[in-house]
Amino acid sequence: MLTREELVELYRRNRETRVLSLYLNAEEHDPAKRRAWRRNLDHLIDSVTSTVPANEREAFEKALTHIKTDLRQYDAFLPGVGWVGFATAAVLLHSEQLPVVMPDLARWETGLHVAPYVRALGRMTPVVTVLIDSRQAKRYSYLNGSMEELPGVSADTFFGDLSDVNMSKRAAVHSGVRGETDTDAARRFEEVGSERLLKYLTDTVTGDAGRDGIVVIGGTNEMTAALLQRLRRSLDGRIVDEPSMSFYMSVPELKRATESAAASVWARRQELLLDQVINTAAAGGRACVGNAPTQRALMERRVDVLLVSKRFGEQDPAFADTLVGSAFEQDAHVEELTGVAADRLDATAQGVAARLRF
Repeated sequence: MLTREELVELYRRNRETRVLSLYLNAEEHDPAKRRAWRRNLDHLIDSVTSTVPANEREAFEKALTHIKTDLRQYDAFLPGVGWVGFATAAVLLHSEQLPVVMPDLARWETGLHVAPYVRALGRMTPVVTVLIDSRQAKRYSYLNGSMEELPGVSADTFFGDLSDVNMSKRAAVHSGVRGETDTDAARRFEEVGSERLLKYLTDTVTGDAGRDGIVVIGGTNEMTAALLQRLRRSLDGRIVDEPSMSFYMSVPELKRATESAAASVWARRQELLLDQVINTAAAGGRACVGNAPTQRALMERRVDVLLVSKRFGEQDPAFADTLVGSAFEQDAHVEELTGVAADRLDATAQGVAARLRF
């Protein structure tokens, strides 16, 4: 999948070129509806063909041929839950399956139609899943719908030299001599190993998450709470515990739990961002809400972050794409809000708002 930077570059490179942008909903996997996507494709093509000017028909047909040629590799069903392709008369610019549902949409226009793709960009946020108990930890990396197990670690790894544990290395129990029992010593060993395990994970997971990543933690209550406390110092707002996760879950089960937990973090971040924009705009600060103020800010190249709701993009695709394209031109971040945040944006700001640079 394209990163935000790659999508912006592709958009800018073809801003003056006539482009066929095609999005397909690939969510259907009912065996009774095999190849239904091809019928949807035919309807889309018929619809967009009727709008193509006569002097552009040849260029359009060449672009369509590039798209259809690429789609020949798929038979009964499209992969994933969404698909996108961009083509000019000269070349297929880009095509791929997407990990989020796309609308069935075809556009022949100057430049790429990129607004629907913004929905998928959120899936490029890396997620690190950690399972931990007092003896071990497992780590998983989740990105773009794919989950991969990373090297795990055992508390035993950190036992090694116990000279700094303030523990006697003499025989633990002698007749008439007071000292630690074997049970006490074993407990001290476990405590030291667990503490070093937590320190190792704090450093490692912080690096895995990077600047924008989300961290999901599962495992035993005590160790989960201890790791959360340490990670919140550097990852506040990007970390969540998932009590349902355990070492006994399969990777597909962990993937589903990770997606659900990460979605809750993402939703919370969107609501906080929207709160910030609405409150700043109300105070006369560097933010604006509503169609007219946001259009004006984009024309003046003052936008840092553009917020649009899913409904806004679906109700007026052309207008939404104009705003998104303008944001890309000034290297602004674009975020499509969903859920509660999107409903609030629709109700209070006509589905569009922005945080400003100045």
